[in-house]
Order: sequence, then C-alpha cells, then structure tokens
Amino acid sequence: MIRVMLPQHLRTLAHVGAELTLEVMPPITQRSVFDALESRYPMLRGTIRDQVTHQRRPFLRIFGCEEDLSHEPPDAPLPAAVVSGAEPLIIIGAIAGG
Repeated sequence: MIRVMLPQHLRTLAHVGAELTLEVMPPITQRSVFDALESRYPMLRGTIRDQVTHQRRPFLRIFGCEEDLSHEPPDAPLPAAVVSGAEPLIIIGAIAGG
C-alpha cells in the first residue's frame, strides 16, 4: 500500500484525512500513483496534473523521503521507502509571491 499525504484543499475536495492509502500495481511511479488516486477519487482529476497532458500542475510539489520529486520523469521509480509504505508520498501546494 502506498501512503499519500494531500494538501488541505485537496483533502477537503476528496473528503479524506491528512493521509490516505492506495493499492498501486507495479511499477510504482508518480504516474501509477496518480492514476490510482484519480481512479479512487475522481473529484481529484485535473487538480494534481492536467487532464489532457498529465503534466504536474505548476504550483504543486511532490516529495518522497525528504527529496523533491517534482521534476522527476513521471515513469521514474519512486524511492523504496515510499514503495514499501514506510514513507508517504507528499503532495504540497507551493506558494508563490514576491
């Protein structure tokens, strides 16, 4: 089971707590996790990644094992600790301003 932590606005939209678990079929990548997440919570489609291009939304960041995975290829394997469920995959809403 993959553990996923969502930012508050997506938790509210999906009616879930701070952390949820997903069953994801191997290979475990960002793409497979987001596919499973959007399948189980269809109201999240288009919120984390674009519905057409499937690219990550610009103001969302993806972290795993204290590493920024936001710019990793979507089909790159996730860290072993995330795959095993020891560490969560964390989605954070980035803040911009000046």
